Amino acid sequence: MTRTKNTSASNKKKKKTLKNAKGYKWGRKNKYKLAKDALRHAWTHAFQDRRKKKRKFRKAWQVQINAASRKHGVPYSKFIYGLKENNIELNRKVLAELAINHENIFEKIVEKAKTKI
Repeated sequence: MTRTKNTSASNKKKKKTLKNAKGYKWGRKNKYKLAKDALRHAWTHAFQDRRKKKRKFRKAWQVQINAASRKHGVPYSKFIYGLKENNIELNRKVLAELAINHENIFEKIVEKAKTKI
């Protein structure tokens, strides 16, 4: 009997890999070995950058909160300390949103945080 090399499964795997590598430059789009390597690197960076994205957003929120709180005479670090002392549990995303879109509410929060500084 003749030997088979599982061609249907191999072809399916190669086709899937090349489909995922669509849009890459040079040989990485149509040569299986290069495409496989390119995808491995790309997926590694994608995994890492999903975590970095969260860090970048948090930094941006901190900058926005700092700018808004300094308008009211309180630096960021003292503002956050005042919130913790008053047991005001708002995360930075919400605080940044309030600072940008609802300045009157943010001002009241700053006044409340000032009381324990």
